[in-house]
Amino acid sequence: MLGFLFVALSNYFRVLQPQAIRQALDLVYENIRMHQMVDGFEAQEAVYGEIAQSLFFFAILVLILALIMGVFMYFMRQTIIVMSRLAEYDMRKEIYEQYQRLDQAFFRRNMTGDLMARITEDVSKVRMYVGPALLYGINLFTLFVLVIYSMLSVSVELSLYCLMPLPLLSLSIYFVSSLIHKKSTVIQQQLSKLNSLAQEVFSGIRVIKSYTHEKAMGEFFVEECEDYKEKSMKLATVNALFFPLMLLIIGTSTIMTIYFGGLQVYKGNITPGNIAEFVIYVNMLTWPVTSIGWIASIIQQAEASQKRINEFLHVEPSITSHTEDALEIRGHVKFDHVSFIYPDTGIKALSDVSFELMPGQKLVVVGKTGAGKTTIADLLLRLYDPTEGNIYLDGKNIKTLNLAQIREQIGYVTQDVFLFSDTIENNITFGKYDYENAKKDARFYAEKAVVYDDIMELSDQFETRIGERGVTLSGGQKQRLAMARTFMKEPNLFVLDDCLSAVDTTTENQILTYLSDVLADKTAIMITHRIYGLLSFDKIIVLEGGKVVEMGAHEDLLKLKGYYHKMYERQQLVDAENKVL
Repeated sequence: MLGFLFVALSNYFRVLQPQAIRQALDLVYENIRMHQMVDGFEAQEAVYGEIAQSLFFFAILVLILALIMGVFMYFMRQTIIVMSRLAEYDMRKEIYEQYQRLDQAFFRRNMTGDLMARITEDVSKVRMYVGPALLYGINLFTLFVLVIYSMLSVSVELSLYCLMPLPLLSLSIYFVSSLIHKKSTVIQQQLSKLNSLAQEVFSGIRVIKSYTHEKAMGEFFVEECEDYKEKSMKLATVNALFFPLMLLIIGTSTIMTIYFGGLQVYKGNITPGNIAEFVIYVNMLTWPVTSIGWIASIIQQAEASQKRINEFLHVEPSITSHTEDALEIRGHVKFDHVSFIYPDTGIKALSDVSFELMPGQKLVVVGKTGAGKTTIADLLLRLYDPTEGNIYLDGKNIKTLNLAQIREQIGYVTQDVFLFSDTIENNITFGKYDYENAKKDARFYAEKAVVYDDIMELSDQFETRIGERGVTLSGGQKQRLAMARTFMKEPNLFVLDDCLSAVDTTTENQILTYLSDVLADKTAIMITHRIYGLLSFDKIIVLEGGKVVEMGAHEDLLKLKGYYHKMYERQQLVDAENKVL
């Protein structure tokens, strides 16, 4: 509202300037005639002095009006443009928070590049509408009202001649706006595709280089860029034709003003100064009128972008927390006839899985790739909800518990280790909110995860910054850092998903020795392809095709002569061969 007021005041003082110029020209016109009448008399010098003094006064007046107008223009931009930046900040924050609210299924369905395009490019388009487009739109409206009022107060007939081309302008705007809207939507979609492609290429650069597909991927990216360029050029063509059309219409108005204004002066209806006043008014409208096309383009692009933003803002997560009650997990876990179908693919990962763990008990889940082992971990952390059946923590249905506290109190080492592009110390202390004390403990837990010596060999030790997703570290180092991060949480319930697959036998035994101590009174679920003799498990589950085909203790499963028995014998042979070597 302040911005609207400042725009109106700025334009009010702008409109006063042509009126001052008109008065100055009329004064000069009248005084020149007087000067000619007293030619040869002593009064001629006095008339000349009076003309000079009057022109100086009007020059100062125009400068003062321009200065006042500039001051209000400054405040106008300080309110509206600053407001648009604040709106941009709020929108980005809101979208970011919405992304964090949404569940795992959402991120499986949508590509990272598209998510990034909506929080960057689309928000910028909306900001241009809320700021510059709104500013120039208000400016156009107030200036039109003030200028047309001033013109009509001088001569209705001349005003009509000057404004005659404007209906043509309105029709042009309506036609071009629809074209801009369609083309803007297509361009934003293609931009999202480009972002997704670039992000995917950079994330998988190792694979691309190892298969020497840099050229092929580069050519594919160039094709998509060409498509984006062609679509952008079509939009630019529309804008390029539109702006000269605006100038042509304004130029026509100027010519009509001079021609019909001259006729009106000849008839004695207006003064010569009025012609100059009208010409200035018409040219004063040049930029606002020509900016109509630009404003229309921004509005159409913003509409397309806001629609894309709203698509995600209106998505409600399927996984929500229904309580704020405090929760302390003791470690009693129960899966009651749980089945699960992935919502985005329709693949049935689990079928009628049931087991129960009391606090302090250990469970190992084994099975072939794709058997559904990781899905058990995902369901326990409520990254997804079961399609059928229920999961209970400490006797309560997991759906009724505080979601954030469930995840805070479960130590989860994922199969696909993710490390942030930050220091090693910050990656280890990521799960701790008491940062100062966490820094002291980082070294202790790095030792327990058998990664301390590796860190100390690095140039900056714990302050070493690792690359994106830990690209500068080996697979084993990344796994051990992830384990140190989990150990630091000191949870009562551990979920370890194939967390030792990338470490050597010696390191594995060192970690298992610590695990046997730290897990002594903790509930633990270990998902693995190996059988660890250094850890004793209360229950072993064998999954096949999402179903529990074997369950029991180690000795009981060996007697069944099934999958677990074959797996155990195969591992014994491999271990024996390794000892010989």
